[in-house]
Amino acid sequence: MAEDNKLIRGTMILTLATFISKTLGLVYIFPFTALVGQQGLALYTYGYLPYTVLLSMATMGVPMAVSKFVSKYQALGDYRTGYRLFRSGLLIMSVTGFIAFLLLFLFAPVIAGWIISNPDELEGNQMSDVVFTIRMVSTALLVIPVMSIIRGYFQGFQSMGPTAVSQVIEQIIRIMFILVMTFFILHILEGTLGTAVGFAVFGAFIGGIASLFVLLAFWRKRRSHIHAEIANGTVDHELKLPAMYKELVLYAIPFSIVGLAIPLFQFIDLFSFNDAMIASGATQGEAETAYGIFAQSAHKLILIPMALATAMSINLIPSITNAYTEGNEDKLHAQMRQAFQIILFLTVPAVVGLSLLSYPAFGTLFGLEDVALGGEILRHYAPIAIFFAIFSVTAAMLQGLQRQKYAVIALIAGLLVKLIINYGMIYVFGPLGGVYATYIGYGVAIAVAIWAIRKFTGFEFGLLVRRGLLITGFSFAMAIAVWIVSSGAVEFFGLTAWTDYLLVLIFGVLTGALLYLLLTFRTGLAGKVLGNRFSFLKKDE
Repeated sequence: MAEDNKLIRGTMILTLATFISKTLGLVYIFPFTALVGQQGLALYTYGYLPYTVLLSMATMGVPMAVSKFVSKYQALGDYRTGYRLFRSGLLIMSVTGFIAFLLLFLFAPVIAGWIISNPDELEGNQMSDVVFTIRMVSTALLVIPVMSIIRGYFQGFQSMGPTAVSQVIEQIIRIMFILVMTFFILHILEGTLGTAVGFAVFGAFIGGIASLFVLLAFWRKRRSHIHAEIANGTVDHELKLPAMYKELVLYAIPFSIVGLAIPLFQFIDLFSFNDAMIASGATQGEAETAYGIFAQSAHKLILIPMALATAMSINLIPSITNAYTEGNEDKLHAQMRQAFQIILFLTVPAVVGLSLLSYPAFGTLFGLEDVALGGEILRHYAPIAIFFAIFSVTAAMLQGLQRQKYAVIALIAGLLVKLIINYGMIYVFGPLGGVYATYIGYGVAIAVAIWAIRKFTGFEFGLLVRRGLLITGFSFAMAIAVWIVSSGAVEFFGLTAWTDYLLVLIFGVLTGALLYLLLTFRTGLAGKVLGNRFSFLKKDE
């Protein structure tokens, strides 16, 4: 019982830390955009996306995989096997991190050429700035992989504190460095945008170093206790390193690939968006402004409605795994239905509201300079949050059902479709083409994942469809009210100054949120979907 309580407490701590970290990662983008603009955001993305993909390849889902490996053998009374993996893993992660750093650093000019094939000397980011940005962020690959295996080892002891603290410290230091250095270079030194963004992405290395120091402090404090447990261990499976790493890789690959879903979709845009836009008649500056909005500004806002729904749904995955293992089909289907319902209940009204209030939302948070294009892209892109959330949860379900390969197959199918149609869609529809291609790609991935879930569990979607229609109906009623109130607010306040956008957004959000909560509470829907978590939502009979 004590172990269960420890695990629950640790999971809550880690969930809170992840929420804080992701919130900080969202909030900082607003002042950063004010400093560098949409073209600066585009340049930032040019460096950060290749780094994200290479980082995942270098670490291969190591924290979760190491945690699972160490926890498994400790449950068998074998502390030595996990420690051997940890020690050899530090060396291997150092090597893979260094190789990834060299690849990104040395091939930066090649990658930059793929991103901007014909740089414009008069407007847009220069090739040298892209190369500099990619090389500056590549340094983080020297630190983050080593850090990841330390986090995983601690988590294997069901000790989430080191990961939680280091995660939050890493994000705080990184964001402080980004904002302070960007302001200092642009407004004190009067440096170039390319220099400022290059040093901004270097914040990943600085944050990684800070996090590593935190983890090493935890290690020094707990080292003697860990060594004592190893010495007192009664079992040693004496696994050879190749056998250990084979098992680890089998754990790690699904975590790594599925966790990369959104970055991989964005990766396709990285190498096709600008070329397609320019081929259709846009200038490089126009293409980069649109890309900055699509890949960063609008994308960050879309992650808000997805985050809470996904977090609450993912918490059901251990219960789904247990029900499947026990062969309890009724419990399995009930848990799956609830996971899907939470997603629809939270994301559908949120994306409807975000689409309707796209211009006030974009103008309030990112300024008025690019509000026309930003509002248009956000209006069409907002519903993708539903797709992101559904794929994330269906992939997690397949992992819980020990059908990881189908999650990988689903993702690959979606990526192939996105890759094939992306350039043509952007050429024909402009920035919205990238949006439409993402919808189609994710739609294919979700279809494959749901097919696999139904095949292996016999899950029926009838009740879910009915609940989904009810949620959509309430969201439609909410949308009418939001449209009436926001239109009235525009007529009353106008829409010329930043404060006008803010007031319209506030009135629209309050109207939508209150009406949706009222409708779902009075009909009992809120209690049925969320009642187990929020008992006050249960309507009295």
